[in-house]
Amino acid sequence: MGGGQVTTPGRPVALVTGASRGIGRSAAIALARAGCDVVISARTVREGEGRADSATGPVLLPGSLDTTAREITEVGGRAHAVAMDLLDRGSVEDMASAALGQWGRVDILVNNAIYQGPGPMELVGALSIDDAETTMRADYLHQLLLIQRVLPQMLARGGGCIVNMSSGTAYLDPPAAAGKGGWGVAYAASKAALTRIAPILHVEHSADGIRAFNVDPGFVVNERMRATSGAGQFTDAGFRGVPPDVPGAAIAWLATDPEAGRYSGTLVHAQKLCRDLGLVPGWPPPPAL
Repeated sequence: MGGGQVTTPGRPVALVTGASRGIGRSAAIALARAGCDVVISARTVREGEGRADSATGPVLLPGSLDTTAREITEVGGRAHAVAMDLLDRGSVEDMASAALGQWGRVDILVNNAIYQGPGPMELVGALSIDDAETTMRADYLHQLLLIQRVLPQMLARGGGCIVNMSSGTAYLDPPAAAGKGGWGVAYAASKAALTRIAPILHVEHSADGIRAFNVDPGFVVNERMRATSGAGQFTDAGFRGVPPDVPGAAIAWLATDPEAGRYSGTLVHAQKLCRDLGLVPGWPPPPAL
């Protein structure tokens, strides 16, 4: 889905991974509102295909590339959806090629997709090395691969923007064990590795027009958490969740506003940025009386 092979003059092209739901969906729509055409990728192509495990068994997850693409067009952008399995290197490379081929360029890359499967949130003693390796491959190495695929054409055109989704798990000590309000070592390690890319890109290529950001979204309550009641362990530990629109708006601002250049090479706290700039109308809500 999408239109033609000619980029609309003046409209940058964004590539957002993990865009069927959650932060990826919100970022893709916010980027379209900001004037971008958007290539979106995820595993879930059509509504009804998304599933997740919960304490009571498999549950249906709302969201799909089809739906996100429709929402992008509704706010004035063009959308092109490409299925991608983050675990499959060939799939990742094919998606990058399709994204570059659709409108001839990628000006903005948002590395948002993450591996959803066994391993990331396991306790140290229960974590298999195979699952740790899988998590690192999906959440670090294949994110790096996407950067390597889009960076040359950004450099050839004189600039571009790369946004990597970091996490507090990369630099904070957990308040409790995984499953009780904390997080697993595999997920934390993969996010820590990913978080090292942006500052190094900034040193290597800021003079070439490349802006690179780490975005820490904070605790976000997404469709998967609502469907599986997965937010409970974190809310019980005192974390207050925000909707995906908050980090989505922060990502779009960083990627498209010239003023965002001062944050290049740094880690940006999405909730603080969104609050300081008033990026989401009505958020944060007024204090209860």
